[in-house]
Amino acid sequence: MTGKEPLVVVGDALLDRDLTGHADRLAPDAPVPVVADCAERVRPGGAALAAYLAARDGRDVTLITALDDGPGGRELRRLLEPFLTVVPLPMSGEVPQKTRVLAQGRPVVRLDHGAGRAREATDEARAALAAASAVLVSDYGRGAADTLRAELRGRPPEVWDPHPRGGPPVAGTRLVTPARAEAHGFAAALPADRNQNGADAPRSDLRTVAHEACALVRHWRVAAVTVTLGARGALLSYGEHPLLVPVPAAHHGDPCGAGDRFAATAAGQLADGVLVGEAVEGAVTAATAFVGAGGAAGLLGPPRAAGTAPPADDPAGLVAEVRATGGTVVAAGGCFDLLHAGHVGLLQAARRIGDCLVVCVNSDASVRRRKGEGRPVNPLADRVRVLRALACVDAVAVFDEDTPERLLVELRPDVWVKGGDYAGAELPEAALLDEWGGQAVLLPYLDGRSSTALMARAAEGAR
Repeated sequence: MTGKEPLVVVGDALLDRDLTGHADRLAPDAPVPVVADCAERVRPGGAALAAYLAARDGRDVTLITALDDGPGGRELRRLLEPFLTVVPLPMSGEVPQKTRVLAQGRPVVRLDHGAGRAREATDEARAALAAASAVLVSDYGRGAADTLRAELRGRPPEVWDPHPRGGPPVAGTRLVTPARAEAHGFAAALPADRNQNGADAPRSDLRTVAHEACALVRHWRVAAVTVTLGARGALLSYGEHPLLVPVPAAHHGDPCGAGDRFAATAAGQLADGVLVGEAVEGAVTAATAFVGAGGAAGLLGPPRAAGTAPPADDPAGLVAEVRATGGTVVAAGGCFDLLHAGHVGLLQAARRIGDCLVVCVNSDASVRRRKGEGRPVNPLADRVRVLRALACVDAVAVFDEDTPERLLVELRPDVWVKGGDYAGAELPEAALLDEWGGQAVLLPYLDGRSSTALMARAAEGAR
């Protein structure tokens, strides 16, 4: 058991594909970049991504979505079915597919294929929805939510993530999560007496968002609307004074999939019984970390099924998957006895260097030999659990020796990261990484942060 409530996701699944390469010249026959050495990554998109992310959180997830029997539909089933329950709806046409071509990590062009739509509801879908303890509607305007609208009216969802081409959320929905542009479009389409902006729109952009969110709460007759604002966070309105939830850190990574991460987190937290405001705060934090870790393009390896061990239990398997797609493996090491801001900043920066981060942790015996009796303060199981809870950490590996050389030889990371407090000191791992073409690097470290200093301050406070 995971201790997390199950979640039913109703919405439109897409199949997303990224072709990632580098561009350093233009084509001779047209002024367009030539993207060379492309590596392909395929992943769930749309409602399938929201369900995938919820399953990756360790939640029992059921996805109700339209699927066909073509290559796209079969590929989505292959990606999803080992980790969540798929309840298919009949589809007219093919599963929509979205292909992005990226050069140096930046999108160059997007190609859309397939215009399939959900055709009708099924008894299996109705039964799954009737038994749901929590529901997320992830509407991508392809008809899945509309086929079950009558059932959703009788069981309003926890979260409705709307789409301009989809229908409105049903009355009684606890939280609706449009992006800024979507909220503006929905509000502009309201009758004049419902839209408080009209011709006299407030001059402040934030004030405009607040007025539009308030108008949508009243028009849709929902409990709350939160408008996601990208790097500015999210604005939550219950129809009166709004709550602005800022992002915990500024990231300039790929935002693709951040809205799905936001909706999946908010729905999961509401399912677990937290208040709407707390769920929005948690969703902002999760979406920010998601973007910082590379967005949807940074998703590597399968989500874990509910009740199973997290991927961190298999760092070697994760490394193999990253290598198979041409990704960069980053590793960092330490005791991490009392996790502090210096540790977190270092690990977040390390994760941004590559496509996965493996943290190598000293065992209790290894810490004791290095730090002396009384250390570690926190046993290995607790230290590993805290590290795994960080969004920037993809896997944790433990070594019992004084140094991590044996583990590094097994993992063979492309980059080995140490804190800037090692500047000027010998890095014995550097020569080891040279053997397979890896590189040891130093990253800036927050001054004055250390587990030893924390313990000293705690002891002084006790006295």
